[in-house]
Amino acid sequence: MDTIKLSRVELIREAFHYQNRFEGSTMVFKIDCPIIDDPHFSSLMKDMALLAKTGFRVVIVPSAKEWIDSVLKEYGIISNYHENLRITTSESISFVEMAAFHVATRFMTLSASRVDAIIGNFVRARGLGVINGVDMQHTGVVDKVLLDSLEQVLKQGMVPILPCIGWSPVGKPYNVASDEIALAIASALGAIKLFIVSIDGCLKAGMYDMPEATEIDENGRVIRLSPQEAYRILAANTDRAQDTSLKLLNLGLRATKAGVERVHIIDGREEGAILKELFSNMGAGTMLYTDEHEAIRTLHNSDIPDVLRLMEPLMQKGVLIRRTPEAIQEKKDDYIVADIDGSIRACAALHDWGEKQAEIAALATDPAFTAMGLGRRLVNYLIEKAAKKGFERVFVLTITTQDWFETLGFKETPVETLPTRKRRSYNRQRKSKVFALKLP
Repeated sequence: MDTIKLSRVELIREAFHYQNRFEGSTMVFKIDCPIIDDPHFSSLMKDMALLAKTGFRVVIVPSAKEWIDSVLKEYGIISNYHENLRITTSESISFVEMAAFHVATRFMTLSASRVDAIIGNFVRARGLGVINGVDMQHTGVVDKVLLDSLEQVLKQGMVPILPCIGWSPVGKPYNVASDEIALAIASALGAIKLFIVSIDGCLKAGMYDMPEATEIDENGRVIRLSPQEAYRILAANTDRAQDTSLKLLNLGLRATKAGVERVHIIDGREEGAILKELFSNMGAGTMLYTDEHEAIRTLHNSDIPDVLRLMEPLMQKGVLIRRTPEAIQEKKDDYIVADIDGSIRACAALHDWGEKQAEIAALATDPAFTAMGLGRRLVNYLIEKAAKKGFERVFVLTITTQDWFETLGFKETPVETLPTRKRRSYNRQRKSKVFALKLP
């Protein structure tokens, strides 16, 4: 019983940790059409409504392929394909629109959970034209995301739903693949996550040839993949490139290239799959993650001059305490740097003060690279490192950046909560504020 209670407590801690980490983030959900007829669809909508109500920016891009197929069949219209794209004729486009909007309206059930949603024209499209001698007619691609309109909807706490239709500037409709819309929207909004919700779900061991080091759970689920691992899987299974699971993996790779940090491939028929994937370490699907730590490495002796160069403006302003080359050398193993094309563009350190507490310190970023979010990436890297090392809490001392650390989940705490050794060296004249983050 105690073990069960402890397990539940750990799950709650994990949930709160991820809630703090991702609250306010934009998440795009590309949902395959067959999901709407599954018995768990209503639960899926409730979970997405819960995310919207608790501070997440939710965007839904429903696929309508199967419903479009059934509508066209009902009206005796045959669909031809070229290079895996439907050739949308002048005869069929009105029926494609009808089917796409019918599917989109099914997601309006969010309102049952008191979440406002809107089906909107947020995509400007252009025709694909003629591809290898084949006129694609009313089949198009995303030309522009109407970002201002989309942001206004999200700022009002509403959930935008984007059917697989786009319009040209003169109002000509085009059938646009939901994959392409999801990618364009995620990229334009700077989405931190893209969920690919299908009936095929996550990758499983034994389905394909996979690298030996692939991380797999006891049920054979592939838990997570780096882009490099995903590329190796696709390369090793070229003879099965049209398999749905591999096409979903390829879509995930394209999303990481477009700047999405995390892509989650999940089975939409599994109860609570989105919540489990989002709020627990092990998740419920297959996560494809950009190697955000690829440029993050430990400090080399040759990096010390560059690190001091980054720190100098902040040390002059009193934002950072002054450090010497010797002081950095002495604690070299504590430091990490962001190496961009061979140049040090950011640095930070993790100092062990005992009592299972570690300090994140010496955080500095090249101003020209601020937009890349290097500071956030370094802090997140050190948070994960501290958790792996068994620390229970990380803290920072700051005089100017308390608001920024609060966006990362840190909370202000009294000086008395610092570990004894750190408290003894605390400079009370400097009056630094203490912000801490409990680790799951």
